[in-house]
Amino acid sequence: MASWKRILVMLGVLAVIAAACGDTTEETTTSAPTETTESPGDGTATTAPPSDATGGTVRIGWGGSPDSLNPGNGVLAEAYALYEILYDTPIGLDLDGNYVPELASSWSVSDDGLTWTLDIVDNAVFHDGTPLTSEDIKYTLELYRDTEDFPFLPAYPDVFETIEAPDPTTLTITTPDPIGNFESRMVFIYVLPKHIWEAEADPVAFENTDMIGTGSFKMAEYRQGEFVRLDANAEYWNGAPNVDEVIFQTFDNSDARVQALINGDADMITEFPNTAISALEGAANVEVAIGDPVAPSLRDIIFNMVDPETCPPDDGVCSGHPALRDIEVRKALAHAVDKQQLIDVLELGLAEPGITLTPTGLGEFFNSSIVDYPFDIATASSMLEAAGYVDSDGDGVRECTADQECDDLTLRLNYADDIDTAPRLAELLSGWWGEAGVQVEIQGLDPDTLTSVCCPTFDFDVIIWGWGSDPDPGFLLGAALCSEIDSGFSETGYCNTDYDALYDEQSIETDPERRREIIWEMQQILWDEVPYIVPYYQQETQAFRTDRFTGWMTSASRLALEDPSSLNAIRPAG
Repeated sequence: MASWKRILVMLGVLAVIAAACGDTTEETTTSAPTETTESPGDGTATTAPPSDATGGTVRIGWGGSPDSLNPGNGVLAEAYALYEILYDTPIGLDLDGNYVPELASSWSVSDDGLTWTLDIVDNAVFHDGTPLTSEDIKYTLELYRDTEDFPFLPAYPDVFETIEAPDPTTLTITTPDPIGNFESRMVFIYVLPKHIWEAEADPVAFENTDMIGTGSFKMAEYRQGEFVRLDANAEYWNGAPNVDEVIFQTFDNSDARVQALINGDADMITEFPNTAISALEGAANVEVAIGDPVAPSLRDIIFNMVDPETCPPDDGVCSGHPALRDIEVRKALAHAVDKQQLIDVLELGLAEPGITLTPTGLGEFFNSSIVDYPFDIATASSMLEAAGYVDSDGDGVRECTADQECDDLTLRLNYADDIDTAPRLAELLSGWWGEAGVQVEIQGLDPDTLTSVCCPTFDFDVIIWGWGSDPDPGFLLGAALCSEIDSGFSETGYCNTDYDALYDEQSIETDPERRREIIWEMQQILWDEVPYIVPYYQQETQAFRTDRFTGWMTSASRLALEDPSSLNAIRPAG
């Protein structure tokens, strides 16, 4: 349910750059993408020179729809894809994992590590023609920091004590303590026009239908659950796109999405089940791209373990099954998940077993020392039996213990119905857990409904969903904080004060090795206490037609064809 709730994994482990103090604006370059076209008759690919044509409409098929046009309220991946296109951020992240200048042409930190100074570009203009200044960035940071009802973005500027704009091209930020991840805190700060937003009495209720930003495309038309049409921003301060417009069309059915690409009704599709790869690879003028996701991501199985005493007083329903608050039940269920079979069946091998909320794509931050719970249904059954969950009536479902307010181990299992593989994953879990004496009742829900039952209402037992990670592990690890139970960021209701103390410690630790040690310790705690099961980290698979547009960015170390880096560069073929 996160900002990047699209679940992927790596071809190889990426070395993610740790945020460092000092000026980090050294320019980086990436090699030009290779364009391919299908040779007539034999299905082989030949190299074609880049096109110099302009114009045209790019049609992109995806499986969902943005849940909010207001960047403060966004939860789903489709919403954040739009934010990336229509808004700029002070610091960017390129497809090779480097922090790069965007609205901030450079940045530096004082010797004591407490004051950051950003030099702001002087030629950025909002879509309505209003010039951007440092005041807009100051306003945006303060709005995100101080609006508690925004689900995710307050986590980035929360440690910024003072934010000042002494002149139109300078921004200064002070923090009470040094921080080791400044750059990663700035890459999702979608800069808003102060002159529009400050007129809104309630920024949370603001629908933001015009989505006025400084990005390379402008909002043209939006129909929830159907399509989003974007016009190229011909006056974009950093170079106008080569195409006229981009249309994101929602295809609820993955087969329809794949067929639309093959038939030419779409020029690119952002997601499809790996079982469709062979059909796409065999289609004329279609190329499949497989690579590391721009947001190292994970599939997760979420347990509702919120304690009645910490149930959110305003929003909480907290109807989770009482047995899920028993760590022996969660560990038993972890033993009854065959991660390798899930990878082989659902992802055709294009994934690797998951451990915790820090994906392997975050390089040295991933705790590679953890040895996972081995798949063993007999062990799972023995653990449940020893914990007092017995099947006394022989119906195949274990009863609750005497001190619990429940009849038996029957769990509601929900999944996001825009995840192509989720129904099969739920069926496999039902089989394995059923062998151990735990029955599940499966129901797919649309992402908006799933969000409403998840957090902070906690009106569920188990959810199949997923996260995409920031370039820094601090954001995802924050989902397990006690303080996030009421905010809607916590999915599980997990609370451990020792974990919280470690989180606070890593947030101000500037020594990279010590910070890595703390983050490894936090992952160990999460693995030991099992608020989640992470089945796998998967790869990104996307596909595009080679006869429509050229210039898709497939040569970078990460794959995201819907990213502005591709949409700004592509041209009509020929």
